[in-house]
Amino acid sequence: MAWLRQARLQRRSPRQWALMRRNLSAGLLMLAGALMLSGCGGPSLPPVPQNGVILAFGDSLTAGVGASTGQSYPEVLASLSGRVVINAGISGEETAQGRQRLPQALQEHQPDLLILMEGGNDILRNRSKTELKANLAAMIEQAQGQGVPVMLVGVPERALFSDSAPLYGELAEQYQLVFEPKLLRSLLGQPALKSDPIHFNAGGYQALAEGLYQRLVDAGAL
Repeated sequence: MAWLRQARLQRRSPRQWALMRRNLSAGLLMLAGALMLSGCGGPSLPPVPQNGVILAFGDSLTAGVGASTGQSYPEVLASLSGRVVINAGISGEETAQGRQRLPQALQEHQPDLLILMEGGNDILRNRSKTELKANLAAMIEQAQGQGVPVMLVGVPERALFSDSAPLYGELAEQYQLVFEPKLLRSLLGQPALKSDPIHFNAGGYQALAEGLYQRLVDAGAL
């Protein structure tokens, strides 16, 4: 009865046709929005409450070597975020020591978020990349096992202008972490932000804190 269906379609009023077009356009817009959102997927972080605690765990770049008291990135991040940020950085530490130290820090501070930025000393001292990756994986699992979300910060390789060592991206993918792969490399490539070849000055730590703060905002933590 195709002729009957065609006749019914022809009897629709201009107002009905306009309504149909409007509904179709709205449906297409909703579909496009859904596709855009699905394409922007990826790891995110739960919001850190106003009275929450962020544990900044790492080595000298977390401790703030090269700047004065109050100028380390955790202290600047605390000011930017309005949260308590614990500076759990130890200068010179390698990931083997960090792996042993982290459980106590997690137990003591009960953080809502862990920022893990460690491995620079392993890389500078040519330690095994396999062991470096295993140590970082153990730290990630320690945190996640206690329900603490992790943001991983990639540490660059020794080559000039190199991106973070590939193992950081591999870990981020394996554990579905929010990952910052380029910030350290970008800042370490700017002599004006450094107090020596390895460490930042106050301006460098300020820029590091601002970059990490924006990444946390983008990931939904702040």
